[in-house]
Amino acid sequence: MTTHAGRERRDRPWAALAALALILAVLAVAAVIAAPPARSQAEVAGRYTGVASCAGSTCHGRMEGDGTIVRQDELMKWQEPSTPGGAHSRAWAVLSNSRSQFIARNLGLKDAATAPMCLGCHSSKGAIDAAGGAMRGTVPLEDGVGCESCHGPAGGWIASHYAGIGTNADPDREMREKHLANLSAGLKKLEDPVVRARVCVDCHFGSSGEGQFVTHRIMAAGHPRIAFELDLFSSLQAHHQEDGDYSWRKFGVANARTDHVQMWAVGQATALERSLQLFQSKRGTEGMFPEFYFLDCHSCHRPIFDQAKPVKTSLNNPGRALGDGRSLPEGMPPYNDENLIMLSAAARLVSADLAGELSARTAAFHRAMTVDRDSARAAAAQLGATVGKLKAAFASRNFSGTDAFALVDAISAKAISDRFTDFSGSQQAVMGVDTLLNAMVSSGRITVGAAAGIRGDIDRAYAAVKDPNAYKPVQFQQSLGSAVRAIRALR
Repeated sequence: MTTHAGRERRDRPWAALAALALILAVLAVAAVIAAPPARSQAEVAGRYTGVASCAGSTCHGRMEGDGTIVRQDELMKWQEPSTPGGAHSRAWAVLSNSRSQFIARNLGLKDAATAPMCLGCHSSKGAIDAAGGAMRGTVPLEDGVGCESCHGPAGGWIASHYAGIGTNADPDREMREKHLANLSAGLKKLEDPVVRARVCVDCHFGSSGEGQFVTHRIMAAGHPRIAFELDLFSSLQAHHQEDGDYSWRKFGVANARTDHVQMWAVGQATALERSLQLFQSKRGTEGMFPEFYFLDCHSCHRPIFDQAKPVKTSLNNPGRALGDGRSLPEGMPPYNDENLIMLSAAARLVSADLAGELSARTAAFHRAMTVDRDSARAAAAQLGATVGKLKAAFASRNFSGTDAFALVDAISAKAISDRFTDFSGSQQAVMGVDTLLNAMVSSGRITVGAAAGIRGDIDRAYAAVKDPNAYKPVQFQQSLGSAVRAIRALR
């Protein structure tokens, strides 16, 4: 007969197991609650990894550019201490210099190096997210404008990018397929001028994002005026060489190269398109005033003297005619049309109809600027639509060395050159001619030696727009004319 005590002894192991199971269940629930949520594919793809993830000696951190597929010294080029090629790496560091701190004090900021107003363009996007608490990456502010600021967050594609090329019998095809897969995983297609322009213009022209709009107030505090030219800026930041590997990987064909004329034209259209978009947004006003960022600085900022004999220091700009027989009234600040001038020079190269539409809508926009903000916004939308069509036309057209000569002629034609009455348009003109000259060399239309012979004229034109306070439009037009005549002689 089984006693009560015997039953108790036999039941104890089961009781212990039940208690253990209960404890394990509680721990399992706790572990689920405490465990971080699994990352979605989108979260991984959007994760920033920082410059250090690109810096290995088998990747982009070599001291010499002797890699078999890419140079592999890209990090060293990015870090060059005193050249334009290293400017992105220095972007955050400059926020601690005396000029930046002076600007910060004028704006009432405690420290430019930590101010969101500055970090939007002076640091990597991953660093901003981390500083703001979103923690999509662990990018230090010290990285400045790192690799992923332009190439896109690497979380989704860095493993594939690092894997290298296998033993495929067709390595060119394999490189191309791998590049396409990386693009699908979040790598930015910077070989596409439309994509590149959209990436660059956020900082180098402005956006609606935090810390990515240099207002008139920021410029008044001491920040340099913003100017943008896509092809020239790209050339200054290029840390690669366009060899056969690059051609197959980026374009899928042999001997393909960047179309510098197309890059320039798309850049001009993108800058103007962005300007008009921002003008229509809440960025277009600052309190009771218009946002003066959008206006031509030098229509107002010119020497003013009280003197017995009045001297007119401004020049009439025929491109700002209102289309009804009137001109923009003296003393009314005009829209900053530096990119619009360049676009009007390039428009007839792709479409006479769009060029005519651009001219008509330009006049309508200038006219609306004299009425009220609602009229100006509506006209800006119409003009922006035309600019968008021109950008698409540029992006779908292959330009040639002959086109580069035609554009130099267009920029220097009287109908365009008469519009170089203010500093900003003149600066765009010399950058444009410089870009087009380089395009002639890269396309084989002229030799490197012949271009070098013209460099003196280009440099004199640059010197004429080096200091906005010393700008003299007549002298600039003479300098640019000399450079253009030298280029025409090589046609």
